[in-house]
Amino acid sequence: MTTTGPVFIGLDIGTSSVKAVMAGPGGAQLDSFSAEHASTRPAPGAVEQEPADWIRAVDAALGQFAGHPRAGAVVAVGVTSQVNTHVFCDAEGAALGPAITWQDTRAAAQAARLDAMLSAEAKTAALGAPIPLDASHALSRMAWMAEARPDLWQATAHVVLPKDFIIAQLTGTVAADPIAAVGLVGPDLRYAGAITDLVPRAAAVLPPLADPLDIVGRIASGPFVGVPVAMGTMDAWASMFGLGVASEGQAMYLSGTSEVLGLIARDRTGAPGIITFPDWRGITLHAGPTQSGGASLAWLSRLLGQDAGVLAGLAGTVKITAQSPLFLPHLDGERAPLWDATSRGSFASMTSATGPAELAAAVMEGVAFSARLALEAIEASAAQPVPVLRHGGGGAQSDVWCQIRADALGRRLERVTSPETGAMGALVMAGVASGHMASMTEATRSLVAIDRSFDPAPRSAAMADMRFAAWRELYAALGPVNRRLAG
Repeated sequence: MTTTGPVFIGLDIGTSSVKAVMAGPGGAQLDSFSAEHASTRPAPGAVEQEPADWIRAVDAALGQFAGHPRAGAVVAVGVTSQVNTHVFCDAEGAALGPAITWQDTRAAAQAARLDAMLSAEAKTAALGAPIPLDASHALSRMAWMAEARPDLWQATAHVVLPKDFIIAQLTGTVAADPIAAVGLVGPDLRYAGAITDLVPRAAAVLPPLADPLDIVGRIASGPFVGVPVAMGTMDAWASMFGLGVASEGQAMYLSGTSEVLGLIARDRTGAPGIITFPDWRGITLHAGPTQSGGASLAWLSRLLGQDAGVLAGLAGTVKITAQSPLFLPHLDGERAPLWDATSRGSFASMTSATGPAELAAAVMEGVAFSARLALEAIEASAAQPVPVLRHGGGGAQSDVWCQIRADALGRRLERVTSPETGAMGALVMAGVASGHMASMTEATRSLVAIDRSFDPAPRSAAMADMRFAAWRELYAALGPVNRRLAG
């Protein structure tokens, strides 16, 4: 264990848990923390979380780390979080109600109306790419809140992401970063007026922007009072750094509650449904966040009353064949590259012989096919192929699922050693922001180690090609039915 040098803390406010790591340069992990929090579904399409749960977990993490022998060497804290989860706050930064998570689709009608107000050309001019305004977009949420809860909307002074909410609680500073402000910021890393003007008061309630590597404040109370806090950015970017991806041509496959695919590439060809971020410090990220990854297996786990890890093991006992069930993992709609809030989950081609193992394998394959659809769109957006992806996150811990993914994508996956990619990425950003690490590239190279690689098996990959074509046909065929049932 390292006994000298600076120590950093990384916090990740994730969809299902708050995770934290404490480490020094070179990635020598000193301590870690994890606490789950619940999501509630109080109405159709609604998925909410209590910001107070995040605060309690962060306080517990910092309290635990304060007891470590090296706590006195902590020089910076970094924060990341789920993106497109929004907290409506009053002027004091207190939450006015539950956070509306990225999975929430109640603003679909408002999103469709706003999206129709801008052509693809207008979006590209404002944002640098034709990024859709979907049900998780901040403006869609504001428009929905203005209609559904006008009293709360009038009391709103700030609309912030979870990481920005936590930073405000720790330091008293209300700020946001341009990378995490998805669909709001143009290539100049400033709010795009053509977008924010679509909703009255939107510009007034959006926080001022700071660079992800800026120190935006200092912890105001508690065991680490006075320690600087870095602005940080969204979980996909932080996890990208936690996966060791920071250079041109590198690609990532982050697996958690949802699957996120990304590629760093200067070319900005653009492709429908893909988010191409503004260039930041020489990094241009093309990203495809899907709606349901580990959440799909968690759903099946609840349905069958079996642990998700047990189901993953069961999936490895069966062979996926041409006749195996297909699963469309759109339990709460789909994000990239389809952005279809009306699509729903479905099994196809089940027989009386279908059992838990077959269902688990189908779910895992269906999630991998969603990732493949996003990856192919990303390759089109960046105009280059992706032969290898760095792979990590909680959903990457299953060897069975990693192999299914490699076969479904037809690409090599290099799984990293640490599963806490988001928190580790936030920690690295804190190290660079505080001046104790020279650059993101240098930090990620020294930090990240590969656990093992998964190569597609030729016969399984060929089978996956056939089944992927059928999977796409299943989505297209079910579209009219799902739209009719959605009203």
